[in-house]
Amino acid sequence: MTKKIYVIYTGGTIGMRPTDSGYAPSGNMMALLEEKLPEHVQAELPDFDLVEYEQLIDSSNIRPDNWKQIATDIADHYDQYDGFVVLHGTDTMAYSSSMISFMLRNLDKPVIFTGSQIPLCEARTDGLENFVGALTLAADERIKEVCLYFNGRLMRGNRARKQNAYLFDAFDSPNFPWLGRADINIELSEYLLLKPSQKPEFMLDCDSNSNVAILQLFPGITADFVEATLNQPFKAFIMRTYGTGNGPDGDQALLDALKKATDSGKIIVNLTQCHRGTVHQGSYAAGSALANAGVIGGLDTTTEAMFCKLHHLLSCGKTPEQVTAQISIDLAGEISL
Repeated sequence: MTKKIYVIYTGGTIGMRPTDSGYAPSGNMMALLEEKLPEHVQAELPDFDLVEYEQLIDSSNIRPDNWKQIATDIADHYDQYDGFVVLHGTDTMAYSSSMISFMLRNLDKPVIFTGSQIPLCEARTDGLENFVGALTLAADERIKEVCLYFNGRLMRGNRARKQNAYLFDAFDSPNFPWLGRADINIELSEYLLLKPSQKPEFMLDCDSNSNVAILQLFPGITADFVEATLNQPFKAFIMRTYGTGNGPDGDQALLDALKKATDSGKIIVNLTQCHRGTVHQGSYAAGSALANAGVIGGLDTTTEAMFCKLHHLLSCGKTPEQVTAQISIDLAGEISL
C-alpha cells in the first residue's frame, strides 16, 4: 500500500528567492519542487500533499504561535497520513523540532523537519536531497518520533543543534548518536529509536509570549546584572554556565541574587556552554554553590530543547514545583538518564 505524506512548508531558505534586500521567503513551493524533481524521480517517492502557510517566515522570526500552528496542523491531519515533513528555516529549526516533540508525544508515525542552506531555486542547492531524504524517511514506519534530517543525518529533533552556518553539515546531535544515515542505503539504528507504549498524546497549549529567558555567564559578570535579568517578567531562566555546570562561587552577592530569585518561585536551570557534555553540579565547589542557591541541573539537555521543555510545561499550567520535578525526567527522549 502506497504511503501518503503530509508536507508543511513554513518558509525558510529552502523556498527563498533573491530580492534586492537578499534572500526572502517566497511562495509556490509545489511548482518549484515539480521543476526540480524529474517525473521518474517523483514516481519513486511516496505520494505527498503539500500545504503552504499563508504567512511564510524566515525562521529568525519564529514565535510560539508558529509552533502551535504547526503542531495543531499535524494533529488535525494525523489520522489521514502516514507521516509528516516540515520544511523550515535552519536558524531555529532545532527549537521548533524540540517544541513539536513535547507537544506531540508518543507518536506512532514520523515527523521529519528539514530545510536547506542554499535555496531550491539555485543550481547548487542542498534542498532537493534534504527534501527527498526527509520524504523517504517520513514513510518509514519504524520511526515513531519527531526527527530532524539534514545532509544525510537523521537526528532526534530535541537532540539536534545547528552547528555551522556555512557547511551543508549544518546540524549535529552533540550528546546523542544520530538515529540514522542516508548514504547509498538508508540505515537506521533501530535500538535508538523511540518505541512508545502509549497512544499518541497531543498537548497543543502554547503560550503566545515566551515564559523562558536565557542568561549566559561571562567573566566579570556582576550580581547587579544577574539580578536585573532575573527580575524580568519570565517564569523560568536557563543559566548557561562553564564546564560541568560551574559558576563564580566566590561572588556571594551573585549567589544571593540567584537564591532570592529561586526563593521567589523563579525556575533557574543550569546548562553548560560547552557544545558537548553534561551538567553535574556536585563535581566542583563552584557548581555546588549554584545548587545551594536553588539552581537545578539540566544534565545533557540542549539549550534549545530545555527552552522548549520549560515553555511547554509552563504553557500546560504546571506550577514551579511541578516543572522543577520534570526537568530531570525524560519526556520525549531529550535527556540521558
